[in-house]
Amino acid sequence: MGVETWLLLATLVMLAWLYSRWRLRYWASKGVPSPPALPFIGHLHKSLLIAKTFWREQNENYTKFYSSSMYGHYEFFKPILVTWDTEIIKHVFIKDFDHFTDRRGFDMDTGHYRDEVISEMLSLKRGAEWRSLRAIMSPTFTSGKIKNMFPLVCDKADALVKYSMKQASENPHVDMKRNFGRYTMDTIASCAFGIECNSLVDNDAFTNNVEIFFKPGLVQMIKSLFFLFMPRLFKMFGTSLQPPKMDFFIDTVNQTVAARQAGQKRGDYLDLLLEARENSDNSDSKHVLSDNAIIAQSIIFIIAGFDTTASLLAFSFFLLAKNRDQQERLRDEVRQMVAEHGGITYQGIMEAKLLDACLQETLRLYPPAVSLERRCIQTYKLPGTDVTLQPEDLLQVPIWSLHHDPRLWPDPEAFIPDRFLPENKSDIQPFSHLPFGTGPRNCIAMRFALLEAKVAVAKLLLEAEVEPAPGFKLVLETNIGLLGPKGGMNLVLKPIKEE
Repeated sequence: MGVETWLLLATLVMLAWLYSRWRLRYWASKGVPSPPALPFIGHLHKSLLIAKTFWREQNENYTKFYSSSMYGHYEFFKPILVTWDTEIIKHVFIKDFDHFTDRRGFDMDTGHYRDEVISEMLSLKRGAEWRSLRAIMSPTFTSGKIKNMFPLVCDKADALVKYSMKQASENPHVDMKRNFGRYTMDTIASCAFGIECNSLVDNDAFTNNVEIFFKPGLVQMIKSLFFLFMPRLFKMFGTSLQPPKMDFFIDTVNQTVAARQAGQKRGDYLDLLLEARENSDNSDSKHVLSDNAIIAQSIIFIIAGFDTTASLLAFSFFLLAKNRDQQERLRDEVRQMVAEHGGITYQGIMEAKLLDACLQETLRLYPPAVSLERRCIQTYKLPGTDVTLQPEDLLQVPIWSLHHDPRLWPDPEAFIPDRFLPENKSDIQPFSHLPFGTGPRNCIAMRFALLEAKVAVAKLLLEAEVEPAPGFKLVLETNIGLLGPKGGMNLVLKPIKEE
């Protein structure tokens, strides 16, 4: 190449480098501190390299920039503000929610039916569409509707206890993460799809497809990253973002909907969705639940509820196994509840204060989602600061770090359920405990998830004393963004002898 060519290339490289430097000074220009970023990719390399433990990197920056209450982050040139200021959290997620109504945008318009269905999920909707769909969906998770599902949950919990105790009699320890996963899977299959399966014993099609869906292979991970960071180029290849296994769930819901329309009613989540569609058809609502929308909400029930509740139960029993005094206290409460109500009843479960406190403390120590995110949709000055966010800027809250902050939680690594007893809740800093998010876009199925967990804890504690398996060491990781125990949760279950 000639001198002119080399000069041109050098000029282009220099201009690109200057452009990158300018883009990566976005937060510095606003007076927001930021860890060192690489040209062009920002902090993406760290996100990819520590994808399964990224909350640890967030926590390092949380400690490093603690006095600032925030720091800037970049995905390529995409600016992300990470903040743990509880006053800002209150404004962003509740008071000034109209400036942050959306989550990160995912344009699922790839031309594939699978992606078209998934785009109807409540969690992916924006603005007016989200408001309308949320209004239609909310009545399906009222206390009364969830109470109607209570018998279905109890049946699956009984099967869980029976199977786990059988395993305990035949093995030195039991992988309770696996068992809890099968329990939540069976419960969701029953309550959402009207499918009766016994995945604790049988490897049926529903079970296999759910487990494959939650263990994405390398190809799927590459596709997801490709779509996330280069969506326009991704669409040019004409492929679907969703794995082929998604077809199974779409077909399952379609078949079940057809059966319900033929008169087979069960009073479960799918029936509630169909009822909501009828109500929206007969109202002035601008949003009517389409077939794709019903399929999408059924599938999100699996995605949002299967692994999260299983991990909550696994972590809860791990903590109760390590803290035998708390385990005995909780067992005593459950026994008193049974004596008062004549068994494990919906009312008794809802009134069990220590049971709720134990689960809330577990969620503090091991939150299902280690980070929350919102997208700014109109220019907004953060209260108490000189920082102004622009439309499309993202704001993240490091939940893990908030939940483990010694300034907010005395002895933060200790399992102390009493923090969440009614008489002590006033001591908790508002917006420092966010396991289900907060504000209008919080987890819509929170009540159902807690009910499902409470029933399993109560029934299992009546039958067994729980101890950690000898030599077991808890290792944490995130899978598709959700926190869980790596390699399972090995526990020893000892039958309680009747006196």
